Amino acid sequence: MTGFGRGEARQESTSTTWVVECSSVNRKQLEVGVSLPRDLNDLEPQIRNQVAAVCSRGRVSVQIRSDQPSSGDNMPRLDQIVAAKYVQELKAMAKHLGISQDISLSEIVRLPGVLVSEARETVAEEVWPVLQPALEAALKQFLEMRAAEGGHLREEMETRLATIESLAAKIAELAPSVPANQREVLLQRLEKAGLPLPLDDERIVKEIALFADRTDISEELSRAASHVKQFRAYLASDEPVGRSLDFLVQEFFREFNTMGSKCNHAAIAHNVVAAKTELEKIREQIQNVE
Repeated sequence: MTGFGRGEARQESTSTTWVVECSSVNRKQLEVGVSLPRDLNDLEPQIRNQVAAVCSRGRVSVQIRSDQPSSGDNMPRLDQIVAAKYVQELKAMAKHLGISQDISLSEIVRLPGVLVSEARETVAEEVWPVLQPALEAALKQFLEMRAAEGGHLREEMETRLATIESLAAKIAELAPSVPANQREVLLQRLEKAGLPLPLDDERIVKEIALFADRTDISEELSRAASHVKQFRAYLASDEPVGRSLDFLVQEFFREFNTMGSKCNHAAIAHNVVAAKTELEKIREQIQNVE
């Protein structure tokens, strides 16, 4: 969701160049912040709508400023009538109070209303036709940068997904040996307790059958394989998939947690931990995905 874009357009009627800059950082929802001159506040809803049309997540900041060349026409005007009135009133007050009538020019020009700005008021309706193409150009560059960043993230997540798929395959290979290992452990414990039983004893067979049922992780492995396919489908999609990927990773974690809790097997536990480590790294990166 990180990106930056810049666009500008010139308003010939006022010789003003309008500059638009768009940038974004991660957020679960879409938040649009707009900073623009006070005279253009009426344009904020239109700017927000244009951003929302191309973004669904992230904290997007839009900054708009004008770059107007300075000239003598923009210099403040000295209102001599107001200045003269100030001087007249101040001298009369000084005479009344019996104090010095010294008044400097620097003090006069700081008085309210003496210097009058001749700057032309900016009309939002006149600016928008010029500003909109600059905003579109900034958003286009902004989206191109996000797409490039997204391409790198996709490559990384596909690599980690392949690792998870490989670990799931190793767990599937080890899973059938779990009941057999449990049978050996059970027989060793009975022998140490001085209660040796034959392998075909009904009680042992029943215990091993129940254990095999409790440790069966075929459903979890099947769902994990389905999640891998769904994850790849989301990565190939042109639509925003950040929230969907976030939910899918949670489901991934649930399957591997169940595998680890069902199988009391060191090698399987090792692969489960490795898979969850990869999932955690993917989850961190998904926060960057729109």
